[in-house]
Amino acid sequence: MKIETSVVYEMPADQYNKKLADALKKIPELQPPEWSYFVKTGVSRERPPQEPDFWYKRAASILRQIYIHKVVGVNRLRTRYGGKQDRGMKPKKFRKASGKIIRTILQQSEKTGLLEKTKEGKRHGRKLTQKGISFLEEVQ
Repeated sequence: MKIETSVVYEMPADQYNKKLADALKKIPELQPPEWSYFVKTGVSRERPPQEPDFWYKRAASILRQIYIHKVVGVNRLRTRYGGKQDRGMKPKKFRKASGKIIRTILQQSEKTGLLEKTKEGKRHGRKLTQKGISFLEEVQ
């Protein structure tokens, strides 16, 4: 039995996400909204992201997560990108990430035809379309 492995699994995640982010920059529908430069990514952060490519890197990471996990919802991604909130003298506590950024990236990806909404069994969320799967596998 021959098992085919994809470039998504073979390449280290950081290298793959950089290449995918560069490919996503060429898609006109995936543009960072104006408000994205001023908002934090969650309550556990002190400042908004300072990187100019943040939007594309987060979109690449989200698409890779959906490729690996098949069906993913906003809430699961909020947990994935969350972090520990510094509460001063009290112990740090885990907080989920902001849902607006994630939801907007998913909606933009739907407009491009890379994702679609699904209700498979008990799992609701978004999954990659055939166009999205081939787009992710073509990134080299």
